[in-house]
Amino acid sequence: MKNEKFLLWTLALINFIHIVDFMILMPLGPQLMRIFEISPREFGLLVSSYTFSAGISSFFGAFFLDRFDRKKILLWVYMGFTLATLACALSPSYSILLFARVLSGLFGGLTSALILAIIGDVIPDQRRGRAMGLVMAAFSVASVLGVPLGLFLASLSNWHTPFFILTGTSLLSLVMVFKFIPSIRDHLDQGYLRPNPMLVISRVIGDSNQMRAISLSVMMMFGQFMIIPFLSPYTVSNIGFTEMQLTYIYMAGGAFTIFTSPWVGKLSDKYGKLKIFTIFMALNVVPIAIITHLGVTPIFFVLMVSTLFFVTSNGRFVPAAALITGTAKPENRGSFLSFNSAVQQMATGLASLIAGVIIGENTAGELTNFNLVGYLAIFFSLLCIPLARRIKVVS
Repeated sequence: MKNEKFLLWTLALINFIHIVDFMILMPLGPQLMRIFEISPREFGLLVSSYTFSAGISSFFGAFFLDRFDRKKILLWVYMGFTLATLACALSPSYSILLFARVLSGLFGGLTSALILAIIGDVIPDQRRGRAMGLVMAAFSVASVLGVPLGLFLASLSNWHTPFFILTGTSLLSLVMVFKFIPSIRDHLDQGYLRPNPMLVISRVIGDSNQMRAISLSVMMMFGQFMIIPFLSPYTVSNIGFTEMQLTYIYMAGGAFTIFTSPWVGKLSDKYGKLKIFTIFMALNVVPIAIITHLGVTPIFFVLMVSTLFFVTSNGRFVPAAALITGTAKPENRGSFLSFNSAVQQMATGLASLIAGVIIGENTAGELTNFNLVGYLAIFFSLLCIPLARRIKVVS
């Protein structure tokens, strides 16, 4: 289509802002806990509130996203996200920040589903892997630029600054949506009857292919987010990194995946999404097995392992996203992807919760049982391979 590259860059920018908005709060924890005088449990609620509200909004979004022009609904949703981010920047207290994070999650969850739906509508299957690779590279850029830059700016001024900058970039991306994303209403013009909410649920549940796609999403989240939330504290308490050295992990992993993400997308289109997914999923268990067993270790070796974790985690997600998107036809793609996004968000929160129950702390302040969490993550990751082989792309 005309201006396809500008459309994809617009979606990539939106995805970048959305990911940084989600990620930036976690490394700001020490500053927020000190300023608001809150406990680790209260800070955990601040982080998880975003994920669970995103899951709730994605669930209900499944009932109405396919009833609107993709561009119009994206504009409304993203304006709400921008205002919620501004509310985070202006929050004077813990309770107001918590409320603002809930709002950010509500709109952010819908944004994720709409990005995938737009790609599925305008990019044909033979080029969809490459398009997913470009848009998903936003995670890499967020890791190497967004989060470290946000931490740097927060250290120079205060924790409000990153959110003000995110608000400004959100306004810029809104202008890009107006200019580069066309009206997308083929799913409306075909004359399909819009089902009621119960029919939406029954249609997804009754489609075994889509249920396998959703199950794949859940297993992938369990394989990844049982590890990620505790990677930073484990690296500090057990491996011996300083808090400043943690930024090296984000920067090294993000820098490599900026280049590998589009490359994986091209490989997926050339050699097949399932084949590339299988390779990267199998490779991903190697860094999981290593990093969950490390003691005090030289920085260079840790960075090699953590970078391999970032690269293979991102590499498995690119073809998986293309596979999952292809299980829905245009008339219900938005509903299905919103439903899938809701399940993903809930699985992410549940994975973190389960890992938190398993992981303990000894008298020396070191985390314990992280190796057990690693075994579980590997188990769920390997389950994804036979599951993905049973998924069929229909559009």
